[in-house]
Amino acid sequence: MPILVLSPDVVSKIAAGEVVERPASVVKELIENSLDAGASHITVEVRGGGVDLIRVSDDGTGIPAEEVELAFQPHATSKIRSLADLDTGTSLGFRGEALHSMAHVAEVELLTRTEGEPSGTHVSLRHGALTGRGVRAAPGGTAVTVRHLFRDIPARLKFLKSATTESNQITNLVSQYCLAFPGVKFALSVDGREVLRTPGSGRLKDAMARVYGLDVAQSMLEIKGPSPAPVSEAGMTPVVTGYTSPPSVTRATRGYLSFFVNGRWVQSRLLAGAVEKAYEGWLGVRRHPISVIILTMPPQSVDVNVHPTKREVRFSQEPMVFNAVHGVIRRVLAEQAPVPEVSRAAGFATAARQMPGLAVVVREAAAPEQPPLPEAGRAPLPILRVLGQASATYIIAEGPDGVYLIDQHAAHERVLFERALAQRGRRTPDVQPLLEPMAVELSLKQEESLRAGGGALAGVGFVIEPFGDRTCLVRAVPAMLAGKGIADAVRETIDTLDDEAAGGSEEDRIARSMACHGSVRAGQVLSQDEMKELVRQLEQTASPRTCPHGRPTMVHLSAGRLLREFGRA
Repeated sequence: MPILVLSPDVVSKIAAGEVVERPASVVKELIENSLDAGASHITVEVRGGGVDLIRVSDDGTGIPAEEVELAFQPHATSKIRSLADLDTGTSLGFRGEALHSMAHVAEVELLTRTEGEPSGTHVSLRHGALTGRGVRAAPGGTAVTVRHLFRDIPARLKFLKSATTESNQITNLVSQYCLAFPGVKFALSVDGREVLRTPGSGRLKDAMARVYGLDVAQSMLEIKGPSPAPVSEAGMTPVVTGYTSPPSVTRATRGYLSFFVNGRWVQSRLLAGAVEKAYEGWLGVRRHPISVIILTMPPQSVDVNVHPTKREVRFSQEPMVFNAVHGVIRRVLAEQAPVPEVSRAAGFATAARQMPGLAVVVREAAAPEQPPLPEAGRAPLPILRVLGQASATYIIAEGPDGVYLIDQHAAHERVLFERALAQRGRRTPDVQPLLEPMAVELSLKQEESLRAGGGALAGVGFVIEPFGDRTCLVRAVPAMLAGKGIADAVRETIDTLDDEAAGGSEEDRIARSMACHGSVRAGQVLSQDEMKELVRQLEQTASPRTCPHGRPTMVHLSAGRLLREFGRA
């Protein structure tokens, strides 16, 4: 194929892909423009996952009438003038392609008025070309409307997720800016329904209450900088502030870690690693904190031009930043983390015997109509004889070729996971009604996920109803969760609905969450009969050697190994 110079239209669409990856990208660019314009009130409206409509309105400074068309030209920006501004600029956006790119992949309208103008200026564009211009009545500020995103680029359109998933991406994005700018009033509506409104009080806790729920916001521990890290390169040490959760308030995913650098929401493995490292020894396996971490540092020590959409940053002194975040969170946990209180769970129609978590093992063994498990790919266990329990965590069993140590939690997870999968085709899954309905507070993200995916939860035995703002009412749960921490189980199972990064289908993710919450824990003492029953059930599973998360359920000390270790070989 000969070398040809691409047409301006093709070049524009390729450049648009750098900034406009999906509907949430459009919302991000428009919100950042509003914030840079000094807006104190920003309203976001989306329909059809943002493909049909996105409208972002603000009360910022507006665009002068003579500059409106220029704003849609490539590389046009009011935020930088020279290369030096890239190192010292404090605005959120500066690339200058956002409006230009949108106009090449959608139909765009802009209505704006500055304080000194008697009327607003309205323009409309399609395929990057101006299709209309006029004068209209308008409040001070700017409103940008984007319709039919990617309609003329079907190859891009087909790679978008469902409307629900795209709407959730936008909801999460707006939530992050609510946390980054608590002094700005945000409002978000999805398909005509208001899902978020913040007071703009300037208090981060008020914004967290709207995003994560009042209970979570009240439990958070304040990070009051400055950082305890040693000063390196005078003046470059970041000041770390924000909030982080006590060890008793955790989530099953890393999706509740929020990082803001000089007001910019960023995704950073370095910062996530620093937070996770700080919680080592405080949290259990596969548990993650809720953190809102705000870093303030000289602009020249942060490179925000690493990624076209500016969602990633690079620090000039990465070890110093890591130590600053890690050190201040570690200090907060040591000084402020409260001693957890014992809470009593809601009653059930049938009470578990003695130790609820253990009784489940025996009771579930008699579950009726359990379908046979698949045999394909099965690696059966040898016949095992249970000898006892070590550290209230491991079942010691003897086989024909040595000794087996079985992780009781991982083993029970495998049993319950396959049981949950086997119930997927049932018209009436095993359900445990609650004696009294339980009100569970949800975060904004969880509320939206439940609204979209509640049918999948109902299919496995959850009976959940909306109950006012950011709260649901739980009337029944799958039988395997009887006697467990219902509120945490509900929240974390909802979290799995939109957690595609966890892998597997939605049904698999729900089953994994249920199995994790329903299984016996490390540290629970089991009777001899309970251990025998658990091992027998493990032998019946299709994949007895690993838990649903891929961890081994057992380790094997062969007879030969034992002989060698004791010098008998």
